[in-house]
This record gives sequence, structure tokens and C-alpha cells, in this order.
Amino acid sequence: MTTRKRRDMCPKNASYYGNRAATLMMLGKFREALGDAQQSVRLDDSFVRGHLREGKCHLSLGNAMAACRSFQRALELDHKNAQAQQEFKNANAVIEYEKIAETDFEKRDFRKVVFCMDRALEFAPACHRFKILKGECLAMLGRYPEAQSVASDILRMDSTNADALYVRGLCLYYEDCIEKAVQFFVQALRMAPDHEKACIACRNAKALKAKKEDGNKAFKEGNYKLAYELYTEALGIDPNNIKTNAKLYCNRGTVNSKLRKLDDAIEDCTSAVKLDATYIKAYLRRAQCYMDTEQYEEAVRDYEKVYQTEKTKEHKQLLKNAQLELKKSKRKDYYKILGVDKNASEDEIKKAYRKRALMHHPDRHSGASAEVQKEEEKKFKEVGEAFTILSDPKKKTRYDSGQDLDEEGMNMGDFDANNIFKAFFGGPGGFSFEASGPGNFFFQFG
Repeated sequence: MTTRKRRDMCPKNASYYGNRAATLMMLGKFREALGDAQQSVRLDDSFVRGHLREGKCHLSLGNAMAACRSFQRALELDHKNAQAQQEFKNANAVIEYEKIAETDFEKRDFRKVVFCMDRALEFAPACHRFKILKGECLAMLGRYPEAQSVASDILRMDSTNADALYVRGLCLYYEDCIEKAVQFFVQALRMAPDHEKACIACRNAKALKAKKEDGNKAFKEGNYKLAYELYTEALGIDPNNIKTNAKLYCNRGTVNSKLRKLDDAIEDCTSAVKLDATYIKAYLRRAQCYMDTEQYEEAVRDYEKVYQTEKTKEHKQLLKNAQLELKKSKRKDYYKILGVDKNASEDEIKKAYRKRALMHHPDRHSGASAEVQKEEEKKFKEVGEAFTILSDPKKKTRYDSGQDLDEEGMNMGDFDANNIFKAFFGGPGGFSFEASGPGNFFFQFG
């Protein structure tokens, strides 16, 4: 039997519509129940339960102002009605939660908006508007599964709900599934062509996708300057898209590393991991840049983070290499002492030793202060020590590999820099410093 036929059977019975409204409310069909409740009070304006049910339906659907009017009418008819008093308070509470949520949304305090909507939904469980606002804020907070659940619940009841389609797309957009997100935004705009948020999100998603792809293309073609510019432009499209922006920062960091702008590369990778603390690729890129700039402690820290997350053989080896370089960096750097590159040839090492040994030889500084003499003597010994290691292929190999020299039987405790100097310059009498004036020296070979 249709609703119209049932109404025809009881066209003027307020209780009939009131009772049917109560039944529909128990089934969670508040919109249908509202029509019956309104019909009951049209037939009998003094029907208190009819006004209460109308107010309850309005409140459940999120129309708190209309609910207040219904509860006020019930109180006018029965000012001691406890249910009307309580429901009136509940409706006013929902109005207050709405006001706070509106202000906090403008302030981008999305957590507080979610809190307010949760409280409001306790009184308005059938309000799609509150659910949508909550879902949107959950998406903005990065709580995508929860936001998707909210949107999906609404879409199961109403597959054409543009707001729910927008929230579903927003989740995909923020999870860097941009192509799928665009499909939902387009669908939302089909349902509601004037949906401003869906329109803006769709435009941003398309622009972001295009810029990122253009940047990737430029990078693959080796046009790093253009790639840098395109990634930078992409980063300016939507600061709220954390996951995509993290990837863009990492991509730009890779470009900077190719351009040998290692400090800039480190800064970009740091920005990436600030946005996405689980982004392994950004940690790996930053760690490599730390290695290239000899910041080994920082590199070890990043590789440890990576290995704790993904215990692969490759990550274990990268960590081991960084730890080895850190160990080596804490020993004397013989290459720096001689002023040569790590790939220096045997002749370059000899020339460097000659230059540094003559520069720091104690005889050259015999007229200097005791403090200067002590410092120069220390440097002279270090130069001889460096030459001893780097001029011996076996010792050099052990040194380069990071082995502990003391453990390898190469204890430098009995090392004599003067003997090395004499041997290099031809033995006793082969070389001497002579003064040519106060503070001036020249050297001669015998």
C-alpha cells in the first residue's frame, strides 16, 4: 500500500502520522519521518509529541535552527516537558559546535573541527553535511582511511552525492593517486557543476600532474636546469598536498645533486622527510649527499633509519660503508696533511712531501717562538708519517680500506720523521738550511 493511499485512509488523524513518524525514526529514516511529523502538527498544532518528533528529525538531519523552533513550540504547549527541555539544549549545542567548527576551519585547525563534528554527530547522526566536513578535515590531516570511510558510507546511500565524491577524490589526491583523484573530481562536477572546491581541486590536480611529468621528462633528458624550474613550479601549486610535495622535493634534491649543489640537495631532502617521515628514497638521497660532503655521522644516522625500516642487504651494505668512512674520518687524514687528492699518483705524493717537509722542517723555524717551533715540529712529523703510509702501496691500501694501522703491525710510536727526511733528501749532509738574514732561510743540496 502506497504512502498516498495510507494518507487517504487517515487524512485528518494527527496521531497516525505521529506514530508512523516514530516508526520511521526507529528505522533511521529521518527524512521520511520528518514529512509525517510535519503533517501531524499541521493537522493538530497542539500535538506536543508531533512537535518533538519534528524537532528530533530536524536535529538528526543537522538542521539545528529548525529543531530549536520545534522544541520551543513543544515547550510553549508544555513548559515542563523534560524531553523538550533537553532536546532544546542539544539543538543549541549543535548550533554552537557548528559556529566553532566554521571558525576553526578558517584557521585550518582541522583537529578541532573533527572534534566538533564528532560531538555534533552524536545529536545529528544522519547529517551528511557534518560527515562531509569531518571527512574533508580528516583528509587534510592525512587520516585518509578514516576520511574514505566517511565518504564511502555516504556514497553507499547516495552514489550521486557530489560532496562525498569530492572527499573521496581529495583522499586519492593527497595520497598521490592524482589520475584517479581527477576522475572523482570530474564526477563530482557532473553532479554539481558549481561545486567550487571540486573545481579548484580538479584544476590543481591536473596542473600538478602535468608539471611533475614535465619535470620528470626534463630530468630523463638530462636538462637539469629545466627540471629544477619545473619541480619548483609544481611545489607552488598546492602546499596542502604533502605526499606529492615530498616527492617533488626529493626529485628536486636529485636534480641539485646532479648539478653538484649538494647543500641545496640536502635541504630539499630534509624538506621531503619533514613532509613524509616514512619516505625512504629521500633518506637515501640525503645520506648519499652527506657522504659526498664528508658528513659521515649524518650519513650513518640516515642509513640507520633506512635499515631499521627496510632490512635489505643493500641497505646494510650502505650503512656499513658509511660507518667505515666515519671511522676513517676520525683518524688523521694523510691526504689532507700532504695536500693531495685521494687518487694522487706516486710522483704527486713525493712532490707534496718535498714541499710540506721543507715548509715545516724544524731548522726552518729555529728563530721562531717556542710555541711556533712546537707546532711546526708536530706538522713536520705528521708530514713524514703521512708520506710513510701513502708511499708504501701495502700500507696505503690498508689505510684506504679503514683498517686499524696499529693492529696491522704498523705502530707509528717509534716513527722518526728526521730519518724519513734524510732518506728522502739523500742522507746525512745531503741537505741543510742556511740563514740569509733574520727570519730568512734558503736550502741547498750537498
